[in-house]
Amino acid sequence: MDKKLVHISKFLSMILRHRPEEAGIVLDKNGWVDVDELIRLCGENLGVNFTKEQLRQMMEENDKPRFSFNEDETKIKANYGHSVPVDLALEPANPPEILYHGTAIRFLDSIQKEGIMRRARNYVHLSADEEAALEVGSRHGKPIVLNVYTGKMARDGFTFFKTNENTWLTEQVPKQYVDFPDTDFFKNAFLENSEI
Repeated sequence: MDKKLVHISKFLSMILRHRPEEAGIVLDKNGWVDVDELIRLCGENLGVNFTKEQLRQMMEENDKPRFSFNEDETKIKANYGHSVPVDLALEPANPPEILYHGTAIRFLDSIQKEGIMRRARNYVHLSADEEAALEVGSRHGKPIVLNVYTGKMARDGFTFFKTNENTWLTEQVPKQYVDFPDTDFFKNAFLENSEI
């Protein structure tokens, strides 16, 4: 994907997931916004210009299905990752026995005490494969991937939603469902590899 499309993707992730008011747009209850209005207001209010064709190309070339058009391509939404309240109208799904959570080593102490919390987002995000989780974790610092016993969670009454082939959502992951590695080993490795 070329740099302009990457910029559009990152910009829309921020606007459609977290700060629609900065562009002057209002998401409907399910997170949808009119495409023409989005294009016009992003240009007028923030000086970020793009076309519907660039949106379409960005969605086709993106390695993850972050956004969706409605059937007639008059509306667009972010598929997951919101911190603003939206109802994504997702149907509960049965997860596999294990999913993965990518995070930074510096967050391990907090996770060991509290479990995996959604923080500012509406859901905790889990990945279907370790590679995707590692990529997520690397965005926040020195990465680590935690195994989450989601099959047991589901049997214990926790609800899961599948947003695409690789991303699962749930409201929280209590610490007893997380397989923690030898954290002293990882912390020491982090300190040894950190630049001073």
